[in-house]
Amino acid sequence: MGTLNERKIAILTEDGFEEVELTSPKEALVKAGATVHIVSPKAGTVRAKEGDEWTGTYPVDKNLKEVSASDYDGLLLPGGVINPDKLRTNPDAVQFVKDFFVAGKPVAAICHGPQTLIDAEVVEGRRMTSVAAIKKDLINAGAQWEDSEVVTDQGLVTSRTPKDLPAFNGKIVEEFAEGKHEGQHA
Repeated sequence: MGTLNERKIAILTEDGFEEVELTSPKEALVKAGATVHIVSPKAGTVRAKEGDEWTGTYPVDKNLKEVSASDYDGLLLPGGVINPDKLRTNPDAVQFVKDFFVAGKPVAAICHGPQTLIDAEVVEGRRMTSVAAIKKDLINAGAQWEDSEVVTDQGLVTSRTPKDLPAFNGKIVEEFAEGKHEGQHA
């Protein structure tokens, strides 16, 4: 495991994220020494889900309008069905995501999280995985989709579901520690 001291990571989310897909990676990143901010277009708090049930609320550390990709060393996109759908229709959120790719910074997305990457137009030609429900969406957007617990392609880390979190968490710590990747691009 790499060390993430002095690294700042943004978790971009909206209401309706899959709770464990935010809490588990965040815990791994903090344990590795990172400063982690929950960034959202919403102010105050965001609401989590576990499957179809609403669960806890989490404080938003930074409003999306207050930050830019240049403030962070990496980006995490948790899944959930509602969360990515809200983000992908928000032009500011899509631009925020795209800016990480332009800068060559590592980005991680799990489950339905990669849906936002489609709208940021950063998946073409990239090796990726996701929850099976969005496999066709990624393939249609030009991704090389594979059914693996974690796929890494030049600083882009993707996983399928919460059961893949141990592999995902290990890989995001490693990729965020490596920093910028020359092959990461928009």
